[in-house]
Amino acid sequence: MIDHLFPNGIAHYLIGGACIGLATALLYLTTGRQGGVSTFFSSVWSYCLRTPFFQQESLRASRHWRLVFTLGLVLGGTIYAVLGLPLDPTAVPVWRLALGGVLVGYGARLGGGCTSGHGICGMASLSGGSLAMVVVFVSTAIVTASLLTFWGV
Repeated sequence: MIDHLFPNGIAHYLIGGACIGLATALLYLTTGRQGGVSTFFSSVWSYCLRTPFFQQESLRASRHWRLVFTLGLVLGGTIYAVLGLPLDPTAVPVWRLALGGVLVGYGARLGGGCTSGHGICGMASLSGGSLAMVVVFVSTAIVTASLLTFWGV
């Protein structure tokens, strides 16, 4: 019934989702904290930046294990590329990717977390605030994609 939506099958999506779910549960069980990439990177920046935001006790107290997590993200992507696994090329110019990254980072800080924190960990813990944020994220993405397609961008 939905096979046409997944021409390459759904097994890799199921495996990836299960891995993310297990990692989320393991993180919570071992640290008692929810994960989220924007918080991981903020805590890592606390090593270098002395501004009050990055020197919050919650960021400094958790930055060692968060640094390991962040390095794992970078290492995982590097290993994937080095192994020559399939990468989908993009025609998007680097400046657009960089601008998008800055806007997403700003929005994540403004929204009190990123899509992974709210969408995976927050939703898993049945957080009402995270549910609201996910509705905002997805709605904004749908409207933005629709407008860009309409404008031919």
